Amino acid sequence: MAQKTLKNSDFLQPAPPEYKWPRCPEADQFIEECVRAFLAEHGFARRLAERMKAETSTLFSVWVDHFLLPARHYKLEDLKRLGFWEDKKARRPAGAMVLYHPYADLPKILLSSRFKEVGCAIMVDDIWRFQSAHRLSGDIHGAPYSTYRFMRLPEGVAELYVVERRGSQNFVPDKRGRGEAYLQCFERWAARPRHYDSEAEGMKETLRLARQIVKAIGTGPAATLFLEGERIYWQKRNHAGQIQKARQDELGLGWANHDHHTFRSSRSHFPMLIEILLTFGFKKRERYYAGKEAGWGAQIMEQPEAGVIIFADVDLSLEDVTVDFSKVALPDLNKPGTVGLWCALHGESILQAGMHHLEAKFEFDQLKKDLQEKQIETMPPFSDFFFLRQAFTKAEMWPVADTRLNALREAGRLSEEAYQQIKAKGAVGSHLENLQRHEGFKGFNQRGVSDIISAVNPEKLALSRLSERGAA
Repeated sequence: MAQKTLKNSDFLQPAPPEYKWPRCPEADQFIEECVRAFLAEHGFARRLAERMKAETSTLFSVWVDHFLLPARHYKLEDLKRLGFWEDKKARRPAGAMVLYHPYADLPKILLSSRFKEVGCAIMVDDIWRFQSAHRLSGDIHGAPYSTYRFMRLPEGVAELYVVERRGSQNFVPDKRGRGEAYLQCFERWAARPRHYDSEAEGMKETLRLARQIVKAIGTGPAATLFLEGERIYWQKRNHAGQIQKARQDELGLGWANHDHHTFRSSRSHFPMLIEILLTFGFKKRERYYAGKEAGWGAQIMEQPEAGVIIFADVDLSLEDVTVDFSKVALPDLNKPGTVGLWCALHGESILQAGMHHLEAKFEFDQLKKDLQEKQIETMPPFSDFFFLRQAFTKAEMWPVADTRLNALREAGRLSEEAYQQIKAKGAVGSHLENLQRHEGFKGFNQRGVSDIISAVNPEKLALSRLSERGAA
């Protein structure tokens, strides 16, 4: 499909479904040069970068939210030639311009004649946790649980900023005291019921709660707390996530290196899942169809205020590709595919099952090595390009309720052999995904994603365990 030419105004919202993300090596190289220049001047940041790689398997660059560049050294024309465009809507310090790269997954830039040297801002989940981890004290600018806060760590002429974002792409502290409302909404979401006698009723109640939260605090903050709550729920049943979160918490970072969150849905509830995401302010981006043999597709969603991305997975047939499957209620298939079977075994992701996986940005080889030392295995990569590397940790195995298993067997949707294996050993549940990007590549490897989805089909894995036992 030919790449669509986009205008500046198009990127005030995420790219359209048919857009193919390019690689942007020159812009990526420029950002890497900014990282090196800044770390050479700021000792604390340099030591932090070393600890990030050694203790969390991450690179300093994945935590960078934005750079502060002095206009006397960096020219607007040069930045525009690299593909950066001006964002005139974001609130920014007086005299500063906000620049962003619409085609690439790269930090933003504040450009101003008032800046003397290069400054850098990294994003964390909670500034106070970062302060505690590094025995720091200092003023935090912005109200607690507001949309944007920061602290400064000057060193010589260089300044490190540590920032929190809760649903805003502004660069000026939010002084409104909305912490109580935010926390009340977070508690309501995190503690909401997830188990219902009727999943249809559960989806309706979830949508109703989402609307109430958005009405109370707005879409950006609501999307932020929504995914924070979902990460907490996912992490309770994902050992790799627990280990890696603890490593990142030692440095006070949290999950601010997340890339995207993946939710699975049955065909019948998929339009309602999309409606919930739209309520939180997510916009539709690419749609995937992995082919007839794979039987799977996804609607990618992006929330521009919060800067977060979701994969919404669903079983698809060839006939479904001719419609917008995010809107149309899809009839049940005779036999569920990978996604549908997972939901039949565990429930809807937005309800009792939780996310299928969290994908975060790491130093790919380092994470694989470090997790292996903690007895966490990584599956073979399903993307292994210079500009995109992706791999799942070995799946968590979850027990399955007898009522769900029996219903699948009685409907002829699960073989007797797979039924017995899953009853005894459980079924594939969730993963942590290891990702590393280069050249600012913002897209995904559709063929690779298709392959890994097929590889973690619950029935196939159950039968493969049976055959391995027989061979032994």
